[in-house]
Parts: sequence; structure tokens; C-alpha cells
Amino acid sequence: MILTPIPDNDLLPVLARYASALPEDGLARLVFARIAASRDHMGTIADWHRDAVRLAAQFGMQPLAEAPQAAFSWDGRHVRTESEPAVLIHEVAHYQLASPTRRFLPDFGLGAGPETGRIAEADRARRLGDEARELEEQLASLLGILWELTLGQPGILAFQEQNWLEGAGRPSAAAFLIDRLAILTEMGLIDQDGNPALAVRISPDAPMLQQQSPRQHAA
Repeated sequence: MILTPIPDNDLLPVLARYASALPEDGLARLVFARIAASRDHMGTIADWHRDAVRLAAQFGMQPLAEAPQAAFSWDGRHVRTESEPAVLIHEVAHYQLASPTRRFLPDFGLGAGPETGRIAEADRARRLGDEARELEEQLASLLGILWELTLGQPGILAFQEQNWLEGAGRPSAAAFLIDRLAILTEMGLIDQDGNPALAVRISPDAPMLQQQSPRQHAA
């Protein structure tokens, strides 16, 4: 849900305010420029969905042509693909970010998501506390957006819908993006230019899940 809807006529000024708070040099400015430019990406929903399914298959997620409401978005073996392309790519990002013990749990051990059908089962499989879960959702959001850019899709839509533009121009909004990019880089899930890697996290969850961030290395 967008906290502050941005009319189309106001989008360019908002993007300019956001960019003005980012360092002139560095990864955040580079990544944000690509996100902003993606508003001009062309394609069809069918093309984007096909590419999202192919990406999931690359990670061995065994795409299943079924709605998540039938069970789970991810049931530990299959990702259900009757979702919007950005939602499906977001699930791929969660697969990358989940610790090995959670990667094969329903909905990655995060509890029920907004499209989950078997809510009680997903919540029983939850393994993360609120703080760690929120951080992993933020990282999955950003990693998914970066995959959209790589696939030639308009990642700016998810960037807006998932409230990354909230507080545009404020140092805190810029610091938030910078920090999350740094975590993804440290985990080995994006390269030095912000491009997502075909990699998954291999380290376990920290013991104090409510206190620790998943700054774990990936291979």
C-alpha cells in the first residue's frame, strides 16, 4: 500500500528531491538513477511475467501455475506463479535472502504473506522475530526491484508502491537506501554496481533474531 500516492505530474520533482539527498558519487546514486530511468522501460505484462517465471526457475524454485491463495506463495518446493510479475520476482528475492534452514519452509519462515491462502500453517512455520522479519522484507523489496531493472522492467513502480520514495529529499530516506544496499553488497547478493547476483545466502540466522540484522555472506 502506498502511504503517500504520487500523481504522475509530481513524480519527476519527487525523483529529483530524492536524488538531491544522495551522495554524488557512490552506489546509491548509480542505482537510483537506473531506478528512475526505468519509468521508460517498455514491454507487456505477459513478457514481464514470463521473464519472472524464468528467473524463479533459474533458482530451482519449480514454478507452479497456481494462485498463492491455493496454499502459499512458496511452499518449500514450488513458487506459485499466478501473481503480478513484481510479486513473483519479490519471492525470488526472498529465496535468496532466506537462511538455509528457512529456505524450504512455507513462505520462508516469515509467516503468512498478503497472498497466502493457508495462513495458519504459514504463521506456525514462522521463525523470525518482528525486527528481523521487517529488515528481510526491506531487503527483498530492494533486491526484487534490482532484478526488475536487470530484466528490463519498470522497477520504479515497485520502488514507489513499496514506499521507498516516502520522505524524498530527507537525509534519512537517502541513508535508508544506502544502508540496505550496503547489506545486500555485504551478503554477496548484489555486485559493486548494484546488479543482482545468481547467489543465495548460506549462513544461518543469528541467535538473537529480534536484535540481529542478516548481514551474512552468500556464495
